[in-house]
Amino acid sequence: MSNARETGALPNYLATAAITVLLTLTGVMLLAMMSRTAPHPPLEVPPFALGPFLGASLAIGAAAFHVLSQGGRHGATLAILFALTALVSFGPQKYLDPQFSRIWPAVITAQVAVVTIFVWGVAAAWRRRRAP
Repeated sequence: MSNARETGALPNYLATAAITVLLTLTGVMLLAMMSRTAPHPPLEVPPFALGPFLGASLAIGAAAFHVLSQGGRHGATLAILFALTALVSFGPQKYLDPQFSRIWPAVITAQVAVVTIFVWGVAAAWRRRRAP
């Protein structure tokens, strides 16, 4: 079995690790919301209820993880879509949140994961374009 260096492919372990981070944080956030454990996210944010959105986000993240772990072609697209959904909960707007002093570890960890996915996705697309 050849590895990523031998084939010139970009390794997926960075993206799958970042996806795992976001899946974990989103799952914990959903559990905190459902159990009303402080500090918990609101039940609704315009324009939708947060529970169904987090469920959809987790589903997209699970699909991204599966497709990437199988070497599927559309894994990068799903990973980037998942990262975008995570920004609703963990984006830069959270620096202005009154609860930031209580949620900053999750916000910063998620933002590192999102940046990792974006950089990995751009690098993967760039390598695909350059491949013969």
